[in-house]
Order: sequence, then C-alpha cells, then structure tokens
Amino acid sequence: MTNGEVPHFDVIIVGAGPAGSAAALITARAGLKVLLIERGEYPGAKNVSGAVFYGSAILNDLIPNWWEQAPIERYVCRRELVMISPKTSVSLDFRSAAPGYVEPPFNGFTILRPKFDRWFAAQAEAAGAFLLTSTVVDDLLRDDSGRVIGVKVRRDQGEIRGDVVIACDGVNSWLARKAGLQRDLSTHALSLGVKEVIGLDEAVIRERFHLTGNEGMAVEYVGAVTENVHGGAFLYTNRESLSLGVLGQLSSLVEQKKRPYDLLETFKAHPAIAQLVRGGTLREYSAHLIPEAGWGMIPRLFSDGMLVAGDAAAFCLATGIYIEGINYAMQSGLAAGEAAIMACRRHDFSRRTLANYVGFLTQRHVLTDLHAFRHAPKFLNSERLQNLYPELAARSLEMLFRVDGRGKRKLVPLYWQTLRQTGVKPRHVLKDVYQIARAYLW
Repeated sequence: MTNGEVPHFDVIIVGAGPAGSAAALITARAGLKVLLIERGEYPGAKNVSGAVFYGSAILNDLIPNWWEQAPIERYVCRRELVMISPKTSVSLDFRSAAPGYVEPPFNGFTILRPKFDRWFAAQAEAAGAFLLTSTVVDDLLRDDSGRVIGVKVRRDQGEIRGDVVIACDGVNSWLARKAGLQRDLSTHALSLGVKEVIGLDEAVIRERFHLTGNEGMAVEYVGAVTENVHGGAFLYTNRESLSLGVLGQLSSLVEQKKRPYDLLETFKAHPAIAQLVRGGTLREYSAHLIPEAGWGMIPRLFSDGMLVAGDAAAFCLATGIYIEGINYAMQSGLAAGEAAIMACRRHDFSRRTLANYVGFLTQRHVLTDLHAFRHAPKFLNSERLQNLYPELAARSLEMLFRVDGRGKRKLVPLYWQTLRQTGVKPRHVLKDVYQIARAYLW
C-alpha cells in the first residue's frame, strides 16, 4: 500500500471478542479480504476475566477438537441454582456423567476471557484475517447515498474503506448508535457486573467443590446476596482460581443507593460463600455492562453496508435458568459473516441483501431462543422473585427440618404458614405461577 492510499477490505469487523473473531474466521475462510479491529493491546485485554462458554459443538464445527488447543480451564459437568436468605441457602444441584458432559465435545467450559479471546482471534488470523490492535474507531464512513463504506480510525491513516462493516463493539455500541440502529438503552435493560478472580490451589478447588480431574462447576445465586437490588450472583471454578461476582440492574442500583463492590463484599461474606473462597488471594477485579433485557432491547440489526452482532445486538440470554452470552455472540458473528459473504458474492451491499442476516440468525436459533424467553427477564427482576421467594424457600425448609418436639408438619399447612409470615398474598403467588408458565413453560 503506497502512502496516501486509502486501504480497502471486503469486510471490516470492529471488536475482537467472540462475535468479531467468529465473523472474521468464517469470512476469511471464504477468501474475503478481512480486517479485524480491536481497541485493546490484544484481543481480550478489555474483557472481564472468567466466564462459562456453553455450546462447545458450535466451535467444534469450525475448529475440530478445539478444546485440545484452546486455553480452557475446566469442563462444566455440574450446575447449581441457589436461593439465598441472609443466613440460609437452598439449592438445586445438577451433576452429570453423561458423555456430552464429561466426554468430547463437552457441554461447556470455564474460561478466562483474555486468554480465550486472544486464542480465538489468532484462529481468524491464521485463516487470513488481518488483526489491527490498539485502534479506536471514531466514526463510520458513508457514500452520497448514506451507505456505510468503511470506518474512521484514530490513526495516521485515518480512513479505512470496506464493503461491509460488522459492529461487534459491545453493549454500548458506538457504531450502532452512529448508524442510527441502536435503541436508547434504559437503565432497566442493563446490569452492571462486578467480578473478582480469586486464586486457590488446584487441589483445594477439587476437594472443596467435590471435583475430579478437570471437572468444573457453575453456580448461580438469587436472593439476599444483592440486598434488595434486582440481580444475582455467580461462581465458576477455574483450574487454579474462582471467578465470582454480582450482577445488579442499573436502575435498581440507583434506587437502592448501593455500590456494586459493596454487594460483592456482602456476597463473599455470606455463610454459603465464605467457606468456598476461604484462603483465596485476589488476582483481578473488574466491571462490565451486560444487556439483560433480551428480546425487548434488540436494536435494528442491519442497514446499507452494516451489520450488528454480539453484545452490540443485545444477544445475551439471561433467564435465571439460562445465563449465556458467549455462544450467542459467536453464533451471531457466524451469521453476520454468512450475510457478508453473500453480499460480497453478489456485489450488493444494500440492506435488502444484508437482511438475510436475520434468516441466518434464526437458523442458528439466536432469535428463536430470545423470542421464546422474551417474558423471562421481567419476571426474573420482579420484587417477589428477587427478595420474597428465596426467603420463603429458606424459612419453609428451616421449619420442615427443625426438630423441636412439636410434631411434624405436613407440607401444605407449613407452606401457607410460611406464606403468611412473609406477607405474600395467595393471589400474588397465583399471578407469579402464571408468569413462570409464560416465561419458561410455553
């Protein structure tokens, strides 16, 4: 490239997270000239460390036996859902030795994002994509008709032209906003996650969590850990560390005047958690915005010359039962890549051609899953689920298992007695049963 020449690529992808690297990998393999831009010093440098990646088979279709070369921590064969009151916890513990969980291709892995994202972007580079790091994208380039034809970067070169731009630049996507695609983000739609990575000896982790070899577990918590803030908490086992954190709805954090870090300290001090992190050393602390409103916050996904994928498109499934984002980011990146390949082969970069992206997203179950569980986020952040029902479950079981010489209680009378003590009216319970059925059952 000579001095003064404006570089041109078939596809420009902004953001080298799972969505961006997946898009870069599939488009580069199709023989397109691909640029992957990352604002950090390396892919993953700006990501929150510690996560669970479900859907190993998705990546296995791209890179067979990928877990043999990728920097994974543990394979997840155990999941636990825990409801917490101030002094008690009630859990639903799932553990499987089925082939899909403890044998290839596995169901999920705990990963450290800086390591994993760097490795995944390197796969796109090996396929022929050009990776440009430490580069901030300030604006979009447009032609006279308004079609996006590239990006403006904070570098000497200034402008980079591209036939298709794929925005994978995170939940608060600057590019989607510039293109007029991003909806106004409500504080009710976003959660702030604060996370710590705590170092523990590998043998201690195995003993403390009853794991063997490279087995791992993921635990989600709801209830008193968030001190009346709508949200939840989590804990994941890595090879030699634990990733744990708290999620709080932004609007609820403001209303309750709570600091996320204080919630994290409360979580760590709970009797059910303190024994799990005992003796650990803090390695990392970080925070990250998460799009948790699901279907209701998805922006417009395409325009002339541009697509939106990953967190920038709000592709995060947060339902309490399912808390997944990386696999949807990856699937959306692949779908965006497929739409870009089609547009380049047709030499048509209009929104009509790029609208095929929606069909590819549907085929990969991204949109179908988010639509199916579109009612779940509202119920998940309801006052009774967040605060009353965990307390109700804890009190009921405390009374059920207490031996005080007063005779045994049958379940239904015990339930109604506890319900009266917590102040929940039966009509509210029936309403919530309907909400549960609508959100999770049909």
